[in-house]
Amino acid sequence: MRLLATSLVAAMSACAGGGDAPPARHADLIVTGTIYTADPARPRVEAFAVAGDRFVAIGTRADVSAMAGPATRMLDERDGAIVPGLQDAHGHFLGLGESLATLDLRDTETEAVIAAKVATAVKASSAGQWVVGRGWDQNDWPSKRWPTRAILDGVSTTTPVVLERIDGHASWVNSEALRRAGITAATPDPPGGRLLRDAQGEPTGVLVDTAQQLVTRHVPPPTAAEVEAQILAADRETRRLGLTMVHDAGASTSTIEAYRRLSAAGRLATRLYVMIDSSPATTAEWFSRGPLVDPSHRVTVRAVKLYADGALGSRGALLLEDYADEPGTSGLRVTSSDRLADVATGAVAAGFQPCTHAIGDRANREVLDLYERLEASRPATRDLRPRIEHAQILDEADIPRFSRLGVIASMQPTHCTSDMPWVPERIGPARTAEGAYVWQKLLKSGAHLASGSDFPVEQVNPLLGFYAAITRQNTSGHPPDGWAARERLSRDEALRSFTAEAAYAAHAERDLGRISVGLLADFVVISRDIMTISPAEVPGAQVRRTFIAGRQVFPEP
Repeated sequence: MRLLATSLVAAMSACAGGGDAPPARHADLIVTGTIYTADPARPRVEAFAVAGDRFVAIGTRADVSAMAGPATRMLDERDGAIVPGLQDAHGHFLGLGESLATLDLRDTETEAVIAAKVATAVKASSAGQWVVGRGWDQNDWPSKRWPTRAILDGVSTTTPVVLERIDGHASWVNSEALRRAGITAATPDPPGGRLLRDAQGEPTGVLVDTAQQLVTRHVPPPTAAEVEAQILAADRETRRLGLTMVHDAGASTSTIEAYRRLSAAGRLATRLYVMIDSSPATTAEWFSRGPLVDPSHRVTVRAVKLYADGALGSRGALLLEDYADEPGTSGLRVTSSDRLADVATGAVAAGFQPCTHAIGDRANREVLDLYERLEASRPATRDLRPRIEHAQILDEADIPRFSRLGVIASMQPTHCTSDMPWVPERIGPARTAEGAYVWQKLLKSGAHLASGSDFPVEQVNPLLGFYAAITRQNTSGHPPDGWAARERLSRDEALRSFTAEAAYAAHAERDLGRISVGLLADFVVISRDIMTISPAEVPGAQVRRTFIAGRQVFPEP
């Protein structure tokens, strides 16, 4: 159907997403180019028009250009591609800001390289200041062994050092950090955590899962001004990389209030769908006050982040059978079953979406069991769209339960490509083939699959996630045919997982996730057509422009 300029007001009144766009005779913005809408009803168009903060028309160049007026901004992107605003369905927004202000230890090849970085930081630190970093992974080192405090003691015996593993589920510290925390051979392992020890029972300097808190609670917290600076640094980075919305996986009340202050002041552009953390103080407060649903989707708080187990890389993921490379070890139950059930039940009663971290096959089964019991006793559970965050290792029998119970699989494609070199060794080839990062099995069973990165665990760039999803290769193109290539996503499936499906996972599909009339005008202009270029070229594509609610937020005008 040919669109006419006079149809603009009628199109705006028919907005499907709620909210009113201001009446106008002409569009404020018209964009033309190769446009992928993430809408199966009309997956590709040549142009769209924006009035106020919403899409008001889509169609051919000729159709939509008829809406131009003297003040209409015309944006013609003849090469590259335009896609809906990209979402990260599982990231740590403040954590990203913190990581930008601390030592980045990703892709370090040996312990010695890390020691050199720490030595530089120690020299630059003031008296009494802790040196903090994140990103090491012993699986990337030739030895594959856990590091020890002796390496860091060789750098400093007076400056406390705490370095988080890449997944955030283990920390490597020096003797001074252990001393300040009062940790000795007599210190017991806390519930849901463990201290790695030498043959004499002395702590080696690596603390796993909840044991990390024995040290990290002694690190001076940032000031309110520092927190705001970190949030704004994260906002600049996400906008630069084309992320228009982040599902923030676990925030305290003070962090949420900082988000709301900055958003209300117009200083924070990225949309945030916030999961509260599961600490007793935070859950008691928010379950009492109820969800905060923002009709404009700037800062919405209506979910809670829970933890069933640890991470696979640190052997904290809870498995049905022992680790193949460490018999006698089957992972950690980070939260007791009773506590997990109590918080999930309280969340559902208060109207909060339960989002539970589960990586190992036992953890996933136990969370699915919990959700099934909740749905039986509280039918409203399904309407809240419970989620499992990560869902990395699944038993074959549990895969169809996601769809049957209405549970969203919130997964991170780059976790797969980061972990693939060592997963078969960790859990054995049979479990790997059966249920490791089984995106297609989940989709074919009818489950919703929302993609993210878990940044700063992985790099925040969503195009790297898109690439990992369609190739199951690292950025060097290995393995040549893709790891367990049958589980790759098509490009349409991958795009939807970072857009429409992520919006569904945040209860926002009526306003976000697609380029469609009536929805909020979030979109991204990319330098290359990621839907047609060779897969190897995708990581090199760049975001040219990011728009949120019809306003360009990168580069800032």
